[in-house]
Amino acid sequence: MTADLAAWRAYSTVHTQLAAHLSRELTRATGLSEADYQVLDALLDAPGGRMRALELRWVLQWEKSRLSHQVGRMAKRGLLGRESCAEDARGWDIALTPEGCEAAARARQVRDDSVRRLVLDALGPDRLAGLEETAALLSARLERAAEEDPSCRAARAEVFPSGE
Repeated sequence: MTADLAAWRAYSTVHTQLAAHLSRELTRATGLSEADYQVLDALLDAPGGRMRALELRWVLQWEKSRLSHQVGRMAKRGLLGRESCAEDARGWDIALTPEGCEAAARARQVRDDSVRRLVLDALGPDRLAGLEETAALLSARLERAAEEDPSCRAARAEVFPSGE
């Protein structure tokens, strides 16, 4: 195996281990699943704690059916509500309930504390700067790849019709 592929495999392995560990800590501390957290966290940053379902799918990079099932489960637990979209009568907004907002804030604090303890404190300022630079580089590369992918361009145009 070449050194570059060995580096990739090392990153991939530690990413999987870290994601699993963070998920276990979150569930133990809050009772929320990783999928719950992803939805709540995205909505916590959205204006008014609400987002069009189509936009939330884009943010999470989820399929329609996955989001629909997840939102349904979370709505039954009182964390979210589905509301008709004011701008598009065919669409839906997903909105945090007061209980969902409280759960999202608590989960974000748990996640932030875990990331600080497991990642940020371990890396220190110099390595964090390198991690940020690497993330920006990969983000730009993925953005270019998405622009070159016809299905991705079509999905983006559906979510952002004005080309935002």
